[in-house]
Amino acid sequence: MKSPSTLYAGSALVISAVLLTGCASQNSQSEGEFAPSGNVVVTVPFAAGGGSDVSGRAVAAGLEEATGLSITVENREGGAGAVGYAHFQGQEGRDNALLAAELALVSLPLSQEVGFDYTSFTPIMNLGSDYALLVTAGDSEFETCADVVEATRSETVVTAVSGATGIDAITISLVEQDQDVEFDRIPYESGGEVVAALLGGHVDVAPLNPSEVAGQLESGDLRALCAFSEERYEYEQLADVPTAAEQGIDVAFSQFRGFIAPGGISDEAREYWIAAAETYAESDAYRSYIEDNMMQPNALFGDDFVAFLEETNADVQAALG
Repeated sequence: MKSPSTLYAGSALVISAVLLTGCASQNSQSEGEFAPSGNVVVTVPFAAGGGSDVSGRAVAAGLEEATGLSITVENREGGAGAVGYAHFQGQEGRDNALLAAELALVSLPLSQEVGFDYTSFTPIMNLGSDYALLVTAGDSEFETCADVVEATRSETVVTAVSGATGIDAITISLVEQDQDVEFDRIPYESGGEVVAALLGGHVDVAPLNPSEVAGQLESGDLRALCAFSEERYEYEQLADVPTAAEQGIDVAFSQFRGFIAPGGISDEAREYWIAAAETYAESDAYRSYIEDNMMQPNALFGDDFVAFLEETNADVQAALG
């Protein structure tokens, strides 16, 4: 006959096991219960063909693979990104909406009267850093970034910028501040339009991300004069491109690329998208995106991405004066 203590211990073990099983079932159920309510759309706040568009489509494809959902991409260009971000702000609380975010997320509110800033949304993932190259036509007289700067001291040099407050415009502003020069600027809505302007001879130079000009650099239609990065790229195609600092221009600035959800979503929705992002970051698709676009990987999620945006906001504020 078992003693009361033995019976009690046995009962406690059974009760504990039941409770643990119940908790596990409840957790599994609550995790399994959440799913985005309706078709998922990734908004790209710039026109098709540029780096933001490439990023948005990579995110959509990667998250499709990670979640099994069907995810579409929608371009809503205009106002240097303001139109797309304003539209996305109207998606408050929706768990099936995402946006391919970049520097405009912090630069627009610092330079224009818009009704949002980065705290209006739910940061999910930073994919990596995308440094700009100063690019010119293949048959241009310019051989280096130093040549371009020197030319601005005696003649008009026209540069294209993709968006009035994007990385292109900020990079050019930093060069102007560092070298005490001034460029003539023509703004375009996307990197694709800037490339067309360069190829058409409508502008002399333009800061562009490697992904936007890789094909034209390889064909020789365009030529990279310098990279606005701390160190030279390790990618074979760009390894011979000197940094701006090597040419006496103390400017290094990067575009971040990531994605956000609307503000006001549930904790369950936020955790769902962060988990999907973490799965994507471990995939071959993510590694291919980074390498194919010659970016620097810098995967950050949730609160870490928020902290990164806080630092970036301070840096951009200083750059814009």
